Amino acid sequence: MRISTTERKNAFVQATKQELEALQGRGVRMTGNAFSPIVLVKGELNDAERAGGELLAGADGAALRSALGAIGYAPEDFCGLSCTASSPEGDPLATEVFREALEALDPEAVLLLDDAAADAMREAYADALVVIEDFDTAMLKPGLVAHVLGRRVLALDGFEAALSDKREKQRMWAYIKQLPPAGAPY
Repeated sequence: MRISTTERKNAFVQATKQELEALQGRGVRMTGNAFSPIVLVKGELNDAERAGGELLAGADGAALRSALGAIGYAPEDFCGLSCTASSPEGDPLATEVFREALEALDPEAVLLLDDAAADAMREAYADALVVIEDFDTAMLKPGLVAHVLGRRVLALDGFEAALSDKREKQRMWAYIKQLPPAGAPY
């Protein structure tokens, strides 16, 4: 019996949906397109997000969508992942759960929006970061692109807080421009 391309695609989508639903059942908060080439990781949630609101639905999400669009990502190329559990306590996700979630999303690029996100990445991917020769890059110093298991990873140090300061916004923009879509002509 031969399986059609459509049947194969539907099976893949169903398997991914089940995997993501299982992760959500373990406290993982995600938003957007799970097949996006870029995942934005946030750890320091704002009041609306802590109260159960959608991740990256505020000014930070709008600014990030605009910035990503300006460097060549399509509007649907937006996926947010919180490294904070969707529990009333808002504890950090267990390291293995965070890594499992990021691997399930399997992006080509990861943008760490704050120090909590960078900490989660350092913990979950310590085995991959230790082989990076440059110490600052291995420590995910803000503004430096690290290559981690075939992904480009860029840490910012407080994107949401930077929105209220023109100079900080410009610095964030300079950092984000280093992470265009793979194969972009610029």
